[in-house]
Amino acid sequence: GAARPPRPGPPPAGRSGRGREAMAAGPGGGSGGAAAAGGPGWRLPGRVLELVFSYLELRELRSCALVCKLWHRVLHGDENSEVWRSLAARCLAEEALRTDILCNVPTYKGKVRAFHHAFSTNDCSRNVYIKKNGFTLHRNPIAQSTDGARTKIGFSEGRHAWEVWWEGPLGTVAVIGIATKRAAMQCQGYVALLGSDDQSWGWNLVDNNLLHNGEVNGSFPQCNNAPKYQIGERIRVILDMEDKTLAFERGYEFLGVAFRGLPKVCLYPAVSAVYGNTEVTLVYLGKPLDG
Repeated sequence: GAARPPRPGPPPAGRSGRGREAMAAGPGGGSGGAAAAGGPGWRLPGRVLELVFSYLELRELRSCALVCKLWHRVLHGDENSEVWRSLAARCLAEEALRTDILCNVPTYKGKVRAFHHAFSTNDCSRNVYIKKNGFTLHRNPIAQSTDGARTKIGFSEGRHAWEVWWEGPLGTVAVIGIATKRAAMQCQGYVALLGSDDQSWGWNLVDNNLLHNGEVNGSFPQCNNAPKYQIGERIRVILDMEDKTLAFERGYEFLGVAFRGLPKVCLYPAVSAVYGNTEVTLVYLGKPLDG
């Protein structure tokens, strides 16, 4: 009859450690029969799951969403849940959250997604840098150079929309559009870099010309006395990889399709600029709304 010693409790864990231990209680994650069978050992209430998920990073959340319908519903049912609010606070700069950079991205999940689709610090001209807010390109005052940048993620399928706006002078050439991974992001002189070869397609906001393969493909938008771009004005770019088209909107007015017959390759949102100290911001919006 000696008393049985108490069973040791779980080891202490940090913030992310608690989340990962809870994940081990999922299907196949532990040795308990109830957990392995999908029983009450892992069917935690949605609010508890949400709290646990709020400790995880995006890659882990993607894996969790594939575990079962319950976990998928908890993660994707509310795009302003504590899960996405916590992740946004960790990965986004304070400036991006408290200013109007993301004003047209209404949910925290959308803001996280926009951050992962922003300009790449590793895929731009050496004469530009991405500001701490994570979304704005700054071009250094380098003479006789045209400089561009691509986003981190490109698209080979689906429909996608993003906003671009200049926060400084345009200079003689200021082009927005798309490019493959092979398109150059820097060249000598002041030229329309985006659209200068067969790997990129661009709209020059200075003279309203469409550019591809080093040629002018007409003016845009196709109307008499088309208004010139105004500094700070947000242009919405719409890429449809199913119809293979690139279109633009200004002030929620659809300007029309600019390019058709795009190749079935991975295309990246991109810009090119020439004016020293000018800044360009790009924000991914997600799937475009029809109508």
